[in-house]
Amino acid sequence: MGQVQGKVAIVTGGASGIGAACAATLAREGAKVVVTDLDDAGGQAVVARIGSTSAVFLHQDVSLEESWPSVIEAAERGFGRLDVMVANAGIGIMCRAVEMSLADWRRQTAVNLDGVFLSVKYAVPAMRRAGGGSIVIMSSVAGLRGSAGLAGYCATKGGVRLFAKAVGMECAAAGDNIRINTVHPGVIDTPIWTKLPGSTRRNTPIDPHEVAKAGVPLGRAGDAQDIANGVLFLASDASSYMTRAELVIDGGMTGGTRPRGS
Repeated sequence: MGQVQGKVAIVTGGASGIGAACAATLAREGAKVVVTDLDDAGGQAVVARIGSTSAVFLHQDVSLEESWPSVIEAAERGFGRLDVMVANAGIGIMCRAVEMSLADWRRQTAVNLDGVFLSVKYAVPAMRRAGGGSIVIMSSVAGLRGSAGLAGYCATKGGVRLFAKAVGMECAAAGDNIRINTVHPGVIDTPIWTKLPGSTRRNTPIDPHEVAKAGVPLGRAGDAQDIANGVLFLASDASSYMTRAELVIDGGMTGGTRPRGS
């Protein structure tokens, strides 16, 4: 307990799944948390479970720049500072590249890439005022390797991976004590799967457990807490010598294929 005691964090996309687990975990370990999302009911429920003395919810579209000053203000004025930014908000659109509309491409890019850019753009000055901090950007195994039907998603997740490395170098060169790392989840059982079409031929939800059995060496899907545990580590002082790094939490899937019959 107390791994981030006294720190103040913002978690975007915090109303469900990985974001909700990150918010709850950081709060349990001593942080004050600003939770943001488009899902008001879900975000308010997360804050209710954490407790109003340790968390606050704000409605936010991370892709809109005008939404960011009030979020930063909620951390600084409400809790005194900003130490941790978890840039988690994201959407997934499953579609072959040649069949994807430009509107869907731009919508996914706006949330997954523009939203991360704005998270960093507005978090860094606040963290400099606080004397340093940790920015954790949620990428994916799709940011490490290509995946058929997810070309647009891969583009955004690969983009934030290299964005983190570049801006992490800028912060290191400035000597501002701000670390920037990425987290790369594999097959995780979260609500995002219910929002993806099952295939290009039939509109049925994808079962992450079946996907994991077929392609994850550990043979099972992870859960949101597995990712939140990694985020907690990167947010805490235990990772003080890590920046521009990639924390892969994927059951071994990017390390190679699972042997047949095992």
